[in-house]
Order: sequence, then structure tokens, then C-alpha cells
Amino acid sequence: MENCNLDFIGEVYRGASIALQSISDVMPEIENDALRNEIHDQYQGYESFISDLTSYMREKGYEIKDIGAMKKAMMWSAIKMNTAFDSTHSHIAEIMIKGTVMGITELTKIINETECLTDDKAMEFAKRLLAMEEDFEERLKKHL
Repeated sequence: MENCNLDFIGEVYRGASIALQSISDVMPEIENDALRNEIHDQYQGYESFISDLTSYMREKGYEIKDIGAMKKAMMWSAIKMNTAFDSTHSHIAEIMIKGTVMGITELTKIINETECLTDDKAMEFAKRLLAMEEDFEERLKKHL
């Protein structure tokens, strides 16, 4: 169970870390105050979630693996390319929605496809992140 739980919670951590990194990459491109405030709120939400999750992982003795430098560089490049010709707030909102939907999809698969038992706390974290991302998606739609 421990290996399964570690793999499961590691994927949850990875998804939240990717979201946080993406927000860091897109923030400098946002000129619209309302969208900037929304994205900043999301950043704080992910940051708080990751802090709680990290505490849980340390408590369990799990190794915390950050996303690699290559992945970070690829994400940064993709955002720069996506905003190079269109940095309107609606386009940035669209980019963020697409990323959030990818996160929702991956997290839903992780939750539904886990073939082994995870502890209740790990599943709570996954469901908490899923609810958070679904809320973020709805809030971002207002900026389209």
C-alpha cells in the first residue's frame, strides 16, 4: 500500500506543481487587473495546497520530487510562444482554462484508475485539488 500511496500522492503533487509553475510563467504576461487578481488568487490557492500536501508527505516520510528543469523550460517556452502574438486577457484566460482542464482530466484519471488502496488522507488531497481546479475553471470563464 505504501508504494501505491506514494505513487498516487506523487502524481497529485506533480499536478499541483505544474499548475503553480504555469501560473508563475504566465503572470508577467497579464496586463488586465481583474485577470491578474484572479490568477494571483489561484496561485495562492495552489501554494497553500502544496504546503499542506508537502507537510503530509513529510509526515509519511515520502520523497518530494519537483518537476524537472527541462519540463519547466518547456512550459515557459510554450507560454511565451502562446502569448507572443496574442496577449489579450481573453487569450490568456483561454490558455489557463486549457491547462486547468488538462489538470482536471489527469487528476480524474488518477482518482478513477488507481488500482490499489490509498489512505483516506491521500484521496482527500486528490479530491480537494480536483474541486479547486474545477472552481478555477469556472472562474476563468468569466474572462473569455
